[in-house]
Amino acid sequence: MIEALNSDDIVNKFGGRFKLTALIQKRLGEIIDGARPLVEREGRSDLEVVIEEILQEKISIDWEASGLEKPAPVKKTAR
Repeated sequence: MIEALNSDDIVNKFGGRFKLTALIQKRLGEIIDGARPLVEREGRSDLEVVIEEILQEKISIDWEASGLEKPAPVKKTAR
């Protein structure tokens, strides 16, 4: 599951590794502090749950509230 973060598609969707990492850290802190996961835990670690939430597009960066520039849409690459 963590291997999915190696995909350029997901990294580019968030405007780079730094922004993706910041999203992961923020959500991981929320879950550690008691927030309910938005996906089934199914024996997964907190980090794996956060990554699954991202992959299922359950969480994202609030571009307006953050003041960050939203990256251009990413075209899917054939692999």
